[in-house]
Amino acid sequence: MAVDSMAVPANVETDPNANIITMLTNRLAREPDEVVIERQQPSGEWVGMTVREFDEDVVSVAKGLIALGIQVGDKLAIMSRTSYEWALLDYAIWSVGAVSVPIYETSSVDQVQWICSDAGVSGVFVETPAHAMVVEAARAQLPRLTQIWQLSQDAIGALREVGRTVADSTVAQRRRTARGSDLATIIYTSGTTGRPKGTELTHGHFVRLSENTINDETDRTIAPVIARPGCRTLLFLPLAHVFARFIQVIAISSHTVIGHCPDTKNLVPALGSFKPSFLLGVPRVLEKVYNAAEQKAGSGLKLKIFRWSAKVAIVYSRALDTKRGPSWWLKRQHKLADKLVYHSIREAMGGATKYAVSGGAALGERLGHFYRGVGLIVVEGYGLTETTAPILVNRPNRQKIGSVGIPFPGCEVRIAEDGEIMLRGVNVFDRYHNNPDATAQALRDGWFYTGDVGYLDDEGYLFITGRKKELIVTASGKNVAPAILEDRLRGHPLVSQVVVVGDGKPFIGALVTLDAEMLPGWLSNHGKPPISADQARTDEAVLASLERAVARTNQAVSRAESIRKFAVLEGDFTELNGYLTPSLKVKRDKVLADFADQIAKLYGEASTAAGANGNHH
Repeated sequence: MAVDSMAVPANVETDPNANIITMLTNRLAREPDEVVIERQQPSGEWVGMTVREFDEDVVSVAKGLIALGIQVGDKLAIMSRTSYEWALLDYAIWSVGAVSVPIYETSSVDQVQWICSDAGVSGVFVETPAHAMVVEAARAQLPRLTQIWQLSQDAIGALREVGRTVADSTVAQRRRTARGSDLATIIYTSGTTGRPKGTELTHGHFVRLSENTINDETDRTIAPVIARPGCRTLLFLPLAHVFARFIQVIAISSHTVIGHCPDTKNLVPALGSFKPSFLLGVPRVLEKVYNAAEQKAGSGLKLKIFRWSAKVAIVYSRALDTKRGPSWWLKRQHKLADKLVYHSIREAMGGATKYAVSGGAALGERLGHFYRGVGLIVVEGYGLTETTAPILVNRPNRQKIGSVGIPFPGCEVRIAEDGEIMLRGVNVFDRYHNNPDATAQALRDGWFYTGDVGYLDDEGYLFITGRKKELIVTASGKNVAPAILEDRLRGHPLVSQVVVVGDGKPFIGALVTLDAEMLPGWLSNHGKPPISADQARTDEAVLASLERAVARTNQAVSRAESIRKFAVLEGDFTELNGYLTPSLKVKRDKVLADFADQIAKLYGEASTAAGANGNHH
């Protein structure tokens, strides 16, 4: 029988005066010579940096900020790819009692102007001349913005130099100014609709969640995956996103060693040399790894072996959740598949990776079972910017694939009467910056109303079924959650993005974009000559393969919820064309508006808007 709420009590009482830097100085006192960060050299070698060395570097940069007149409470932005310098600046900003404001390095002039204006940013660290040009273009509308530092011009070296005259005691005093209730960062939600909202997160939000995670000794702990001796992770997700940022804070406060990979083009060799024990991922990355492995198998016998092995992995993983467990015959098949296929997938992730922590969107049961069967446990969790990243997560020894687990210590989840997920806990934000109306709408009676819908099973595990605003109600009154259909159809190697439609319509349809990167390999494996992605939209073999994928997708739902027609759109959804957020979520409202013509054609209706052409099938 399902329950309507689930709470996990906090396991530590944190000091209300503690801030994020307190966790660093506590670790410095405990383990000054333990390696905390490894930095990749031009040769490719990773060189360790101890807690003491990192702290000394932070202090030297903090001195430079003080010398330049940065005051307690000043807002400083960072616009850069994920890197050691990002971590260094974040901690230096906190060390002087200032507030860091992350900006995605892909942000436009308008986005930079909005964030810097709304947050009241007085200085921006940028990585490249191109970033500097974007900020300079926004600067005319930003009277408070007085300083732009460029990392590629050794801005950090200049800060170290100018700070030489500042005493250590001055930094030590500044480090004590921020209390738990003081602002640490303003993170602007990437926003699938409207202007991004600035989520205010305090030092206490990070401290309470981190301390309760690191010091969790119960059988429900996640700490052995992310915060114990031997844990290693290579950060490649944007540090502008709260997920990677929280993991970085956890790592620097515990025993985890982190490395940074600024360019995902170099990710595979970097994984091979760094050898992480766990990875942070979003479902789209894990989907791409699967599709790339399938494509690498080629055609004929090799492709059949891959698909057989993938099926064995899923069946084996599902059998692990039964009382009997896998049969002896299934174990033999699994052992053979490991020799043939699984080991190469593990090697592509560095060879030592035991876990992937997935968030940002629903992973889907199929991928969860596939990866566990391969030997990589995907620990799926759930959280938002407003919850300082994770608030629920599956525990490695108490996992329910398809769910997002149970709350972190000190956190609670409740299901409203209409199915909306409500949250409260030690890490839930207090307000949006300069936005009391949005705050009042999101926070009611001590609960954060997420806008997501789902249910709790009899053990309090949360299953997410979709977004409240995205629930589709067909003309016959059938409620359809698009997420399960979209997740399954994206499993096809050629499919990049899917948006399910049908609100107020007689049946469910779908808009599909093709993955141009995967197309050449797919054509080669199917004995077809090269064609462009645009030609593929009308190619008979491609469309027939997509039809079969839709049929497989529909097996997961009732006939009333099944996709009857689909349209293949020109191009793909990207950040550049404005259809994806920086965290790779589709801006559904924009897609529905701009492709109204294609949706109308699916239902045999007259055109309602001028949009890109799509092929309907």
